[in-house]
Amino acid sequence: MTPIKEDYLKIIFELGGAKKEVSNKQISLALGIAAGSVTEMVSKLKKEKLVTHRPYHDIALTKTGLDQAILLIRKHRLWETFLANDLAFALPDIHPEAEVLEHVTSPKLLARLDKFLGYPKHCPHGGVIPDADGHFQEESYTVLAQMPDGQTVTIERFIDDHDLLIYLADIKLELETQVTVLKHEPFDGPISVTTAEGQKFNISFKAAHNIFVTDENGASLEPTKKA
Repeated sequence: MTPIKEDYLKIIFELGGAKKEVSNKQISLALGIAAGSVTEMVSKLKKEKLVTHRPYHDIALTKTGLDQAILLIRKHRLWETFLANDLAFALPDIHPEAEVLEHVTSPKLLARLDKFLGYPKHCPHGGVIPDADGHFQEESYTVLAQMPDGQTVTIERFIDDHDLLIYLADIKLELETQVTVLKHEPFDGPISVTTAEGQKFNISFKAAHNIFVTDENGASLEPTKKA
C-alpha cells in the first residue's frame, strides 16, 4: 500500500471512521488537500474494499480498512510516545519521524516497544493507541468548530498533523485545557475562546476542525453546530 493511502486510512480512523461515517470536507480539512483529490482517493480505496462510500453519503472504514488502520495507528503512536517521552522530541517533530519508523517495525519489535513504554493508552497528542488485540478506548469525535458560543469544553486531542501541532505550540494551546467559546467569526473566520484564567485564543477555522473536545468532565459532547 502506498504511503498516501495509509495516510487516508489513518485520518479516517482519527476522524471516527471506525464508528461512524466522516465527510469529504472533514478529510479535506484534516489533510489540507482539495476536496476533489479526496474524492478521487476515496474512490480508489473503495475499489480496494478499504472504505464504504455511496454517492451523496459520507465515508467509513470497512473491516479490512479498519484492521489496517489500527495496525498503522498502533505502530505510529507507539513510536510517537517513545520519541516524545524517551528522546525528548518536541511534539510537532514526532510525526515525520514516526512515519519513517512505522514502516520498518516488525511484530516482535512492536510488542517489545509497547512493553517498554508500559502499554500506553494515548499518544502525546491525545489519540488512542490500540492494544495488541486491536481494542482501543472510546474517544470524542466532536470538534471545537461544532461548539456554540458560550459552551465550555475540555481540549481532548489534536489531529496528528505537523503544521497543526506547530500552530498550537505557537499559540500555547495544550491538551486538557478548558476553554469557553466566545465567538465564531463569519465566512470561515477564526473561533475566539478563553480559559478560566482569562487567557484568550483566536483559533483558525481549519485548526478548530482538527481539535477534539469533551465537556468539562471529560464526557463526549453532541455536535450542536454544523462543522
